[in-house]
This record gives sequence, structure tokens and C-alpha cells, in this order.
Amino acid sequence: MQTNKLHSTIKKQSLPERKICTYKPNIWKYDHLLTLTSEYSEEKYKVEAEKLKEEVSCTFSNSTISPLDLLELIDSIDKLGLSCYFEVETKEALEKIIMSVKTSSSSKEENLYATALCFRLLREHGHHASQDMLKDFFDGKGKLKVSDVKTLLEVLEGSYLSMEGENLLDDTRLFTTKNLKSLVSKSDYTFTNKEYNLSNSLSFPLAWRVKWYDVRKHICAQELECNNTNPMLLKLAKLNFNIVQATHQKDLKHVLRWWRNLSIVEDLSFTRDRIVESFFCAVGVAPEPRHGNMRKWLTKVIELVLIIDDVYDIYGSLAQVQQFTRAIEKWDPNEVEGLPECMQICFRSLHDTVKEISVEIQQQKGGLSALPYLKQVWLNFCKALLLEATWYHKGHIPTLEEYLDNGWISSSGPLLSLHVIFGLTNKITKKNLDLYEDCHEIIYHTSVVIRLCNDQGTSAAELERGDVASSILCYMQQENVSEDVAREHIKSIILDSWKKINYHFNTVSTSHRKLVKHVVNEARMAHVMYQFGDGFGVQDGETRDQVLFNLVHPIT
Repeated sequence: MQTNKLHSTIKKQSLPERKICTYKPNIWKYDHLLTLTSEYSEEKYKVEAEKLKEEVSCTFSNSTISPLDLLELIDSIDKLGLSCYFEVETKEALEKIIMSVKTSSSSKEENLYATALCFRLLREHGHHASQDMLKDFFDGKGKLKVSDVKTLLEVLEGSYLSMEGENLLDDTRLFTTKNLKSLVSKSDYTFTNKEYNLSNSLSFPLAWRVKWYDVRKHICAQELECNNTNPMLLKLAKLNFNIVQATHQKDLKHVLRWWRNLSIVEDLSFTRDRIVESFFCAVGVAPEPRHGNMRKWLTKVIELVLIIDDVYDIYGSLAQVQQFTRAIEKWDPNEVEGLPECMQICFRSLHDTVKEISVEIQQQKGGLSALPYLKQVWLNFCKALLLEATWYHKGHIPTLEEYLDNGWISSSGPLLSLHVIFGLTNKITKKNLDLYEDCHEIIYHTSVVIRLCNDQGTSAAELERGDVASSILCYMQQENVSEDVAREHIKSIILDSWKKINYHFNTVSTSHRKLVKHVVNEARMAHVMYQFGDGFGVQDGETRDQVLFNLVHPIT
């Protein structure tokens, strides 16, 4: 979109009218999903998994295993979704091999690969790893001296774990991206099994992906390389995937029953019935079987976020959403009297669901009531939506800075993060709730990524509907540039935000790292949902395939 088209868009937005919903109806057959059953919920499979775990554990203590083999074992365990089985072994192994990789007697090229793999694994696990580990990858003229794809891929993936000021890693990312793209463009180049993820890595690095939603792909890939994969490890990965999926299916049926009992879809024709996609996101944030309650809370919150967002963005007039926000602030159902019936239904559904979640948190965790904190984050979210609605109705396009100052809150990131904290703490105390403030920086940068990924995936449809200006339109207007230029600028902000997220992950205390990991998963899910467009608005594409692949069909 060139600049001259921008002005016609702004003109159209200066005359706001009630927008017409263009969302497609829900594609999922809930009756079918409610019949899902899995034999892997039986206890005998968990017993079998424990036996396999013991067999694989012996590999770590094998005296003949080389440092490189140990690194690749840890990498496979991570990629196959088995980290929870081998936390102690992995930690001890990483602490031992840092020096041994540097002194390995393997060939120089293989040593570079091992160094790159070690660097990435150390940073992924929160250990210190200096960018200077990769100095040997460059010749005296500042150019990469690596040519094999396997090593280049490892270097590229590690470069996405960079922090601010790490220029060497920035240069590394640019060099490796250029070299790999050159390889892909060659007509005579063919992929080997080991390079199956080359195109993925160029557009969607490991650091930005939800690990659990890559597990099945890695199982398939490692099956093709059966000679290089521990058969017991692969067997455990398949079994574990099906066991975890069985737990997810049980949780999915719970939220589907809740959604049906809520019975609001028939009264809300303007909004999105996306409970399955909401659950898909919740699993991405907290896939571990023990976090079933958190998944249920997050699913309900995400679906309500979609509905409330549509109230402000599509349905309500400015006066109506102002009244709706006052009702949220007073937390009083009487305050929505006089609003359209569908908006009253939205408020009552939100009011009752938040209260139910707070009661569940109180019963399961004990300590302070969660309700005041939940009410506050919902109010903050609705106030952010109100400001965006005000901009729209006044025909105002903010600067990008102004937009992001509000947009990180309207992204719903802070709202989701509070539920993550409630889900992970043992008891609701003032000290534990201080974590929300302690993690402000990482919640902020995570929320910025959510906001900008959303904009990248939905801006075309939003422009067509005449929605509130996205970050892309804000930058186009501010700098008088084309849509392509604006999109590239937004990509650079996303990259910078990830550098800040990497810094906070690597500097946070060990006790807080699991909490931070789940918060960061919110940003990774944003990449998943908006990589191919609007994953919530358009169900019958990549999102549907991912749901079937990960939540419905077991590995046979």
C-alpha cells in the first residue's frame, strides 16, 4: 500500500459508522470434540513412560558418550518435549560440558557446530554464554567462514537469543540469513532430513516458537533419521505426547461444557465463537499436564477477551462503550442497564466468570482473594480498549509511540500474565503478588510482541473493516511511508523486544524462571496465531491443522 492510499483510509476512518462483522462462523463440531477419548489416560502408560525414562537416563552416565553427543541428546530431549523428565540430568550435563566442547579433538568444522549448539542450549536454559563463544566463526575480514548448512542453522538459531548491544550476534544473524537464503534460492539445492527446518528457521526461529507445538514435527523428523536417534528416546517421546494430549483433551471437554452452559453465542452475532482456538492458546502457554487449572482459566479469559474486544471494536458506539467501561470500574451489573441486550449479556458473562475463577483460585491456592486483582486488570484492559475506540470515533491516528503506550495493555498480555502468576504460585500472598510488579519489564515486552504480531496478522482485514488504526497504519501516517516499509519497521521492533525478553530471562532468579518462561510463551503463541494471518478470525487454515495435529489426533 503506497502513501496515497493511506490518505483515503484516514479519510474513511474520520467518518466512523458501526462496523459490519466479517467473521466466519465457528467450524468446530462441539458434539464430536466432546466424544474424544484416549486410552493414554490410563495409568499403565505413565508406568511405561517411567520405565523408558530410566533407560534413557543411563545414557547421560555412559562413560563413552562424547560432549557433542551429550549436547545433541539434550537438544533432542528439549525438542521432543521431554525436558520435565530429565531436568536434573540436563542441568548437570550442561555444567560439565561447557569447557569440554572447546577442547574437543573433533574436526574444526564439527567443533564450530558443537560450539554453536552449546551456545544456544546454554542460553535456552538460562546459563551464561558470552557471544564471544562465536568469534571463531568469522575470518579476519569479518565474514563467516562456515559453509555447511547444519552449522549455519545452529548459528542462526543461537543469534535469535541475543540481547541488546550484542553486535556480534546481530552480524551473525545477518550473515547466516543471507547465506542460507542463497542456498534455498539455488535450483539445484535439495534438502536433507537434517535440514528439514531450514525454511522455518529463516522466518520463524526456535526462540519464537512454542516448543510443545513443535514436538510432533520433531518426532516425525527424527523418525526419518532413525539411525541417529536413540530408539528408547523416540519411543518415550511418542508415548509422552499421547499421554499429555489425553490430558489436554480432558481439559478441552471441560471448557467446551463451560462454553455451552454460558449460552451467549446465540445472542452475540457480531463476535467470534473461538473457544477451541482459545484453548489452543492456553495449551501453548502452559502445556504441562499439571497446569490444567491454569489452562482452563486462560481459555475462559482469552475467549472473553475476544468478545469484549469485539464489543469495543465492532459493536458499541462511543457512548455505549464508555458506559460499559464505567460498569467494569464499579463492577456493578446495574450500570449496564439501558445498553443493548447483547452488551448486558457480555458484562454479566464477564462478571460471573471472573467471580467463578477467583473462587476457584481461592479454593485451590488459599490466602488472599484474587478478585480485586482480577477486577483491576480487566479494568485496565477495558480502559485501553476505550481509548482505542475514542481514537477511532474521533478519527484520530496516534503516533506509534502513543499507540504502543496503550497497545501493550490492550494486547491482553498483562491480563493473561496475572492468571499465569495465580496458576503457578502455591498460595496467594502479598509477596507472591509482588511478582506481578517484579516481572513488569518482561510482561511489558511480551505484551508488545503480542500486540505487534496481532497487528501484522490482522491489519489487512482491519483496514478493510475500517477498524481502529493498527501500529502499521500509525507508522505509515507518522512517517509518510508505504505499508511495506511500515511492516519492516514493526518487525524490527519485535526483534528488539525479543532482545529485551532474552535479557530478562537470562538475568531473572532461578526461582522465577519457570514463571517467566510461561509469560514468554504468551508472546510465542502470538507468533503461532498470527504467522499466517489472523488465526482467530480465520479458523479453516493453519490454526485448524495445528489443532487437529496437536490436540485431536494421537501418534499411532
